[in-house]
Amino acid sequence: MQDISDKKQRNWHDKYYKLLLLIPVAFLIFSIVYTGIFYSKNNDFIYKDISLTGGTAITIYGKVDIDGLENGLSGRLEDVNIREISDIVTREQRAVIIETTTDGEEAKDILEDVLGYKLVDGENSSFEFTGSSLSKGFYKQLLTAVLFAFILMAIVVFILFRTFVPSAAVIISAFADILMTLTLINILGIKMSSAGIVAFLMLIGYSVDTDILLTTRILKRREGSLNERIYGAFKTGMTMTLTSLLASFAALVIVISFSKVLGQIFTVLTIGLGFDILNTWITNTSILKWYVERKNKK
Repeated sequence: MQDISDKKQRNWHDKYYKLLLLIPVAFLIFSIVYTGIFYSKNNDFIYKDISLTGGTAITIYGKVDIDGLENGLSGRLEDVNIREISDIVTREQRAVIIETTTDGEEAKDILEDVLGYKLVDGENSSFEFTGSSLSKGFYKQLLTAVLFAFILMAIVVFILFRTFVPSAAVIISAFADILMTLTLINILGIKMSSAGIVAFLMLIGYSVDTDILLTTRILKRREGSLNERIYGAFKTGMTMTLTSLLASFAALVIVISFSKVLGQIFTVLTIGLGFDILNTWITNTSILKWYVERKNKK
């Protein structure tokens, strides 16, 4: 019975795999259009936090009325963002972080006026200032690192498979993972930090491993039919991806309330691994299956 069920699933895939390719293609076209519009409006590919634009981060220890603070700071601080830090177990508020592009001393004076008491660095608060020129330089270096990582990955893939279509399929899938993740991040309005950019470097590695597994199984193995090799790669690859996805999501739930850095890393990875399932097992699989079937007919 199991063999009959597997055969039906493979026959269904033989019939519809080209139509399935339209799903990731639609997502990719939407992502390209959205990113183009986003860049034309913002002159950048992401919303950046103060670690990439420069500014002041003030942490106030203890319980603070968030709503009252937001109302008091409205219109007085530039590009203000307020985050609550909570205990991981009790979810009790431990601190509040205020991020703004306003100068440090001016931001401190305004905060003291709203709170009604003095802020003393190291006692009831802490201050961190990042210069705009340093942040912009660091941002450019991070983007360069991501670009070089992607280029080097592409070179390694072409050397490994030495055939244009399979190599291009791997690169297209990895590119789609990154672009779709970036698009959803922007739609959600998340301001990216340096940690978030680094997470995209990690995502490149996560994106490519299952694509290489699939391509290797299809092109370099001769045991079984094409469908059997795809199905075998699918079972192994999905186990790998779902394990990483569930671990990343669990970590995100745990750390998001008290660590912005870790929260952003796991947010990018969770979203990216979700899109990786789509792009590996529909985009890459469909392109490779089409390529092998056409090659065998010649």
